[in-house]
Amino acid sequence: MRGQPAPAPLLIACALGIEHLALRTGDRSGADGPYTVVRTGMGPKAAERSVGRHLAGPAAAGTAVLATGFCAGLAPGMHPGDLVVAEETRDPHGTVPCVGTDLLVKELVRLLPGRTVHTGPLTGSDHVVRGAERYDLLATGAIAVDMESAATLRTAVRTGKRPVAAVRVVVDAPEHELVRIGTVRGGISAFRVLRSILPSFFEWHRSLLLPRR
Repeated sequence: MRGQPAPAPLLIACALGIEHLALRTGDRSGADGPYTVVRTGMGPKAAERSVGRHLAGPAAAGTAVLATGFCAGLAPGMHPGDLVVAEETRDPHGTVPCVGTDLLVKELVRLLPGRTVHTGPLTGSDHVVRGAERYDLLATGAIAVDMESAATLRTAVRTGKRPVAAVRVVVDAPEHELVRIGTVRGGISAFRVLRSILPSFFEWHRSLLLPRR
C-alpha cells in the first residue's frame, strides 16, 4: 500500500538439516515481505558465525530474527510436540528479552488448537543436556534448553537494534528422553509441529509494523 513502509527482512534461523527441511516444506504462503530460512549448523559458535554473517552490512539493518527448531523441555509433564515461546534467552554471556511473545502464543494456539504452548526463559547450552542436569537448569527458572537460540539472539542484537524472538518445539523431555530424532515417535511429532508453525512467524513479522498503542 502506498505510503506504508516496506517491512524489514525476516531471518529465521535453525541449526539442523531436519529442522531446515521442516521449515522449507511448511506453509510459506503467508509471508509479508522478504525472509530467509538459514541453517546455522549445530552449537552456539556455529550460530554466532552464521547469524553474524547474514546480518553483516547495511542491507541487513533492522532485520527481524527468529530462532527456531527443536529443544529439550526441562519441566516434568512436558511432552514431545509441545511448543516453547521464549520470553527471554539466557546463556553465560547474558540475557536477551524477546519481542511479541503474546502474539506468537496467540498465533500458535490458533494454528494448532489443543497443542500445549509453554512460555518462559529459554536457556542455552554448548552440549546436549541429559538426566540430572535438566533439574539443575530447571532450578534457574528456565523451562527449556537448546544449543543455538541464545547465541542467535545475542548475535542479532549485538549487530544492531532489531526485534528478536525464539520459538522451539519440544523433542526431548524429562519423561521422554531422545534417542534418535528421526526414528522415535517424539521426533516425528516434533517435526510435524515445526512444519506447521511457519505462518505464526510471518504473522509476528507482520505485526512489527503495526502502530503501538
